[in-house]
Amino acid sequence: MTVTPRLNRLFAPDGKCFDVAVDHGFFGERSFLDGIEDMHAVVQTLVDARPDAIQLSIGQAPILQAIKGKDKPALVLRTDIANVYGKTLPRYLYSSMIGDPVEQALRLDAACVVVNLFNLPDQPEIYRQCIDNIARLKPQCERYGMPLMIEPLVMRDNAQAGGYMVDGDIDKILPTVRQAIELGADIIKADPTDNIEEYHRVIEVAAGKPVLVRGGGRVSDEEILQRTYAVMQQGAKGIVYGRNVVQHANPAGMTRALMAIVHDGATPQEAARYLEAGHAARPS
Repeated sequence: MTVTPRLNRLFAPDGKCFDVAVDHGFFGERSFLDGIEDMHAVVQTLVDARPDAIQLSIGQAPILQAIKGKDKPALVLRTDIANVYGKTLPRYLYSSMIGDPVEQALRLDAACVVVNLFNLPDQPEIYRQCIDNIARLKPQCERYGMPLMIEPLVMRDNAQAGGYMVDGDIDKILPTVRQAIELGADIIKADPTDNIEEYHRVIEVAAGKPVLVRGGGRVSDEEILQRTYAVMQQGAKGIVYGRNVVQHANPAGMTRALMAIVHDGATPQEAARYLEAGHAARPS
């Protein structure tokens, strides 16, 4: 079954997408809750700012889908839960799927499901778990016409990085992205590279599938706007940002600023105006 109808709901008519990730509470890390303690308020703020999609867990997705009207953002449903994000890794690492993920996504009227492909140093078991998760999920997605977003996540050594830290080494990112494509990804959600000017190589290795760039940890406004502009100029089809939006002092303004870069080709300087108090909202 074709995934096009739901992809058309996820991506704007220009073929671009800004997905705001607010699924962080799923992973059981206290620091991930900063800025998203009151999920009803967070979701309403984001809906009012009008990104293309909001990424949620099965427990929080009903907050979005209970909002009336046809113009709210599409739902991207997180389908896996893992324990790899803490400063000290537990004795046993896992990445587990929720039950009947595609059926639950259909019941929640999701436009897409997302699953991780973790690449952690010296942790082949969790890599294998992720591949098994994807191998089980892909046929279900195909059967029901549900787009599959795979998140190839290359992480640094926990002891050296002091907790959840991504690895921007392009020579690690490229094969992990390509493996996600080979496993059947309809959409790739990938980290930025250390040298952001090389990001076109990630786009190339994705073999024509849309690449949405992860936001990762909180950075300065200038850095996130500059980075977003750089990856969009190199062919990215959008972004998936969480903490750089919901932990911002002005989440609505940051959403509008990023939407302007993604959809209107605004420069970082032009987009920064949306962060100013009282600036008009980006036209719909």
